[in-house]
Amino acid sequence: MAGPKDPDIHVECPCCRARLLIDARLGKVISHEPPPRQKDAPDLGHAAQLVRDQAAKREALFRQSTEDEKHKSELLDRKFSEALKKSKDEPVTRPTRDIDL
Repeated sequence: MAGPKDPDIHVECPCCRARLLIDARLGKVISHEPPPRQKDAPDLGHAAQLVRDQAAKREALFRQSTEDEKHKSELLDRKFSEALKKSKDEPVTRPTRDIDL
């Protein structure tokens, strides 16, 4: 007794509107149709402006990181001196070991 033939599944991508034909029995893509061409292509002038803006942002982040690195030693010295002050105020105690319990 032959089973009913599994129908093929036609799927359209919601993002790019490409069409896929999938064999339901195998679970594999049988064919692919590329998405239809867009009527209005993106403006290259706008894309170039976006690239320039991103380059400016990267440059600003780089400058900020170099400034942070210049002041990093000062920050670490300050943190060390604060920790040293705290440790001087605390009494020296012997750490509790497992064998002491």
